[in-house]
Amino acid sequence: MIRVARRVGPVGAVTAAVFVAASMATAAEDPTVKRGREIATAACADCHGIGVADRSTKTAAPLFRELGRKYPVESLEEALAEGVVVGHPGMPQVKMNEADIGAFIAYLKSIQVP
Repeated sequence: MIRVARRVGPVGAVTAAVFVAASMATAAEDPTVKRGREIATAACADCHGIGVADRSTKTAAPLFRELGRKYPVESLEEALAEGVVVGHPGMPQVKMNEADIGAFIAYLKSIQVP
């Protein structure tokens, strides 16, 4: 954010922050994204930081908002359909149906950080 503020000035930085906040609010209202958050809460929140600011309770469990830094979150679709067996040490098997996979991926996309 500091780089943005230096390039576009304080007014541009505020405008960018408002745009990002509005985009996140719109995504949060989307029923598919909401369903994805419900899935993440039920299946993953015991270990993972699933939101935009929370932390993982297990150090081996990556923050969901940072998954996009490692690989495209869409690449999880096949693993979720087949049943993720080992994502990190101690992770239980997670298997989802097609609709839930789409919702979960939509949620993950909505919270990714650069």
